Amino acid sequence: MKKFFPLLALFFCVQFTFFATAQDRSLTNLHDGWKFHKGAQDRGAAVDLNDAAWQTVSVPHDWAIAGPFILDGDGSTGKLPWKGEGWYRRPLDIPASMAGKRLYLIFDGVMAFPKVYVNGKLAGQWDYGYNSFYLDITDLVSPGKANLLAVHADTRQHDSRWYPGAGLYRKVQLLAVNPVHIGVWGTYITTPIVKPHYADVRIQATVYNYSGSSDTIRLIQEIASPEGKIVARGETAGLARSGQSKMLEATLTLINPSRWDIDNPVLYEARTTVFLGGKAVDQYTTPFGVRTMQFTADNGFFLNDRRVQLQGVNLHHDHGPLGAAFYPRAMERQLEIMKAMGVNAIRNSHNVAAPELADLCDRMGLLLFDEAFDKYDAKADITEETDFEEFAHRNMRNFVMRDRNHPSVFIWSVGNEIGDVQWNQNNGFDRLHTMVNYVDKYDHTRPTTLVNDGWESAKLRHFDYYDVHSWNYSRRYRLARQMAPDKPVIISESASTVSTRGFYEFPLPEKKTDFTRSLQVSSYDLNTPWWAEVPDDDFMWQQEEPYIAGEFVWTGFDYLGEPTPYDNNYTAAVGMAPSQASRSSYFGIVDLVGIPKDRFYLYKSYWKQDEATVHILPHWNWPDRLGQNVPVFVYTNGDCAELFLNGKSL
Repeated sequence: MKKFFPLLALFFCVQFTFFATAQDRSLTNLHDGWKFHKGAQDRGAAVDLNDAAWQTVSVPHDWAIAGPFILDGDGSTGKLPWKGEGWYRRPLDIPASMAGKRLYLIFDGVMAFPKVYVNGKLAGQWDYGYNSFYLDITDLVSPGKANLLAVHADTRQHDSRWYPGAGLYRKVQLLAVNPVHIGVWGTYITTPIVKPHYADVRIQATVYNYSGSSDTIRLIQEIASPEGKIVARGETAGLARSGQSKMLEATLTLINPSRWDIDNPVLYEARTTVFLGGKAVDQYTTPFGVRTMQFTADNGFFLNDRRVQLQGVNLHHDHGPLGAAFYPRAMERQLEIMKAMGVNAIRNSHNVAAPELADLCDRMGLLLFDEAFDKYDAKADITEETDFEEFAHRNMRNFVMRDRNHPSVFIWSVGNEIGDVQWNQNNGFDRLHTMVNYVDKYDHTRPTTLVNDGWESAKLRHFDYYDVHSWNYSRRYRLARQMAPDKPVIISESASTVSTRGFYEFPLPEKKTDFTRSLQVSSYDLNTPWWAEVPDDDFMWQQEEPYIAGEFVWTGFDYLGEPTPYDNNYTAAVGMAPSQASRSSYFGIVDLVGIPKDRFYLYKSYWKQDEATVHILPHWNWPDRLGQNVPVFVYTNGDCAELFLNGKSL
């Protein structure tokens, strides 16, 4: 139901609801005051445990990044001591003024298998270490008295092929609301009609009633422009039964909306105010964008009716020397560097990312290929005891509900390179169907995909269960494209070129897999593992086949773990000690600390045509090569280039 009010009356209502609700919803970041113990502790949750000798830490906290390095350990997970268990404890400040409030703990991610205790009692637990979850702790606390929060994290059952980190590596928050309130991730905003001169914005809000009595609630929905001006308003009402939730919906119309785009990331804000008995009891704000998106089978991807070639990179979740602990500024810096190269899309490989990633992509104008899992096994924290149906429902619900209002999210990926799913082993297609169905249950506005690498598995037609072909490397998409030409195509992992910044070897490799025993890879950008290709191949394929929506390069940044080619298998094969295996990847276009490699300028020359790029390599200091030829490469997007040596044209 739509209702429109005079602007003068609206002004006074907005002022009233703001002051009425400012004290009714509070969100506290539990950053400081934590004590940490690495290892088992029989009474780790006990209120009377003396933890004075424990380490004082702040959250986010990755217990393994400080080392020590395990010299002969597994380089694929960074040679760091992430396996084990640990305890975190802190006082939980619940003032007397919070009596009667509903209290929730929100965890952005805990690695892994967290169990959460409040005042010595189990409040709840989770399994998948990359996903966000929340717990209602109302009945476990005593407002105005001392309260204790304890969290046990256990990575012993977690498996990984990169560095996963360990512990409370993302933020923890305490949410306090009135008994009648909008739930965590409780709004769902869609734009079913977007035209040049107007857009309909549908706002669904789920209200929980813990007041002890059924009552009629009224919701006022307002949309604020980027400048903060109220530009649309609507009202709806309904009966909220005691102890239940009630979803209320309103559709508002925006006149001449500004569209969210990669070049103009305009964000509006929906403000949902809950009234009970004429009094405002809660207000929930949701940033969102107005835009249209469409995949086509033969002409790629369109954003706001304009074809956009996806110029993407894959990013793992660690931040190099900072480990897995998530700091928004570290992530923002990575994205700034990627945008400077011409990137317009990010794939969060291969797990649910910290929620701030989508926030940053919204604000910075980056499309997000939102991915949930690597493999449906220990890498997803699935054990032999896991009820897959229940696991899938919980995790896809939280994943999708948390991220579905972000305009940057353009596709949902239910997993990467999942062998049993691609080949329909161990009920693989049933699992795929389950995951996709739960995505569609919580968001029906975006396409779904499964990322594949076994090209012949396309013969089994797993693509019948999802919307977009996503394939990794070496034109493996072609069979699936031939069998289902009505589906769009994304190269979800491209290149996997490897290099060490500033390191050059001679002679140049004859084959892409020619690696020396230097444990470094030449930065001439000619080396890849056997399964991969150099960037020029991907550029050529996209030019030859315009139906390809774009690529996501493996990877934007180097990351901890997965040190192909110099992993433990390599050192064993050539007779080196395990201690000589590397501990971080060579795949990045940018190194661990954010310094671009030569490849950065190759991609920039292709992806930023509006900005002149000229980059020459290698360096010019070669005292041991006097009188010998030195290969010189130039990356440029100019129409022509001329090379000079000591003022003389070559």
